[in-house]
Amino acid sequence: MQAIQHQDSPLGKILLAADEIGLTGLWFEGQKEFERMRPWAGEEESLPALKQAMRWLDLYFDGREPDFSVPLHPAGTAFQQSVWDILLTIPYGKTTTYGEIARRIAAQNGLARMSAQAVGGAVSRNPIAILVPCHRVIGADGSLTGYAGGVERKRALLALESHSRMG
Repeated sequence: MQAIQHQDSPLGKILLAADEIGLTGLWFEGQKEFERMRPWAGEEESLPALKQAMRWLDLYFDGREPDFSVPLHPAGTAFQQSVWDILLTIPYGKTTTYGEIARRIAAQNGLARMSAQAVGGAVSRNPIAILVPCHRVIGADGSLTGYAGGVERKRALLALESHSRMG
């Protein structure tokens, strides 16, 4: 069973989706998935993962690093899952590059190299914004490259983390 909840945030409306295992999606209003899930708007239901995610987001948008994790259950290919697992290791308030993630994936798989563009494709398909922090991935030159929620939101999330209260 899939359930959804809507939550307001300083960056606009957020749609959260979860199943019995964990959070399956988090999108900002205007994203493709937000619109695709809109027909479920009347079927809001509260699952434990949704309650935890909403509490996590309240702390996060209050400028605090949440001190607990939310169970996650994103659907994706094995490659996408491996990239998303690396995203989860990027420390709060820090950034990394697509190239660095590609180097880590290559090393994990005993490859000489991995395409940063392939990593970028997996990052762009991350279905759980913010909690799986794809906003912390930047271009090799420090540029704020694409973000499904919009580059302005990416900039705002990074600014929030850089000025947050720890704990």
